[in-house]
Amino acid sequence: MSSRNILGSLLESGLHEMQRERSGLLLSGLSAGLDIGFGPLMMAVVLTLSPGGFGDLGTELLLASVYSIGFMFVILGRSELFTEHTTLAVIPVLDRQASLRQLGRLWGLVYVGNVVGGLFFTLLVTLLMPELGVVDPASFERIALKLVDHDLPWLFVGGVFAGWLMGLLAWLVTAAQDTTARILLVLIVTGTIGLLHLPHSIAGNVEVLFGLIVSSAITPTDYIGFLVLATLGNAFGGAVFVALLKYGHVVRGAN
Repeated sequence: MSSRNILGSLLESGLHEMQRERSGLLLSGLSAGLDIGFGPLMMAVVLTLSPGGFGDLGTELLLASVYSIGFMFVILGRSELFTEHTTLAVIPVLDRQASLRQLGRLWGLVYVGNVVGGLFFTLLVTLLMPELGVVDPASFERIALKLVDHDLPWLFVGGVFAGWLMGLLAWLVTAAQDTTARILLVLIVTGTIGLLHLPHSIAGNVEVLFGLIVSSAITPTDYIGFLVLATLGNAFGGAVFVALLKYGHVVRGAN
């Protein structure tokens, strides 16, 4: 696809989502928040069963791979993910076909659905965890600490990079011609986020919630600080480094 065709497809998709009913957006966001939790859950399973840990190359690559599972469920299943809309929903605003109020409505409904869905998933897994027999609660603590055990500025800057990558993924998935290519793109891009342990506000919501529930080492302050700064960073990264720049270069003559 040409750059103009990609932009046109994203514009059409963004406008379509903005015109959906509130209940549809909220339910789609809830579904995405639930589905994305399988990535952090599988990470905990890998950490429990693997002889290695963080810092071991084989384990890190495997963790990055399973981290992408939740994103595959969400993106290929066409549920609404806030971090995709940091690019997708911004383009109609840049093109003056939608208002900031419409953008705020879409972001708010999808974000709330994502966060609440992640909370429900975490509570369900916490109830089932003793019977599963394959997940050590300490694994959830290690995953959460990997995200919150940083200075606050890092959470924002890391969130910018995660949002940048997710916005880029929305662009690339639109350009892809078949499902196999889309699966590979999701694996590569979200696997990069997982390998770098960047703060993704929606997947990270589940990761830190797991730690908050099972460990005293994670506090409510850690959770709130992570969620706020990761969200702001994600929104900035997707809106500026993808939506603004790519929209700008396409409307100024790219083929």
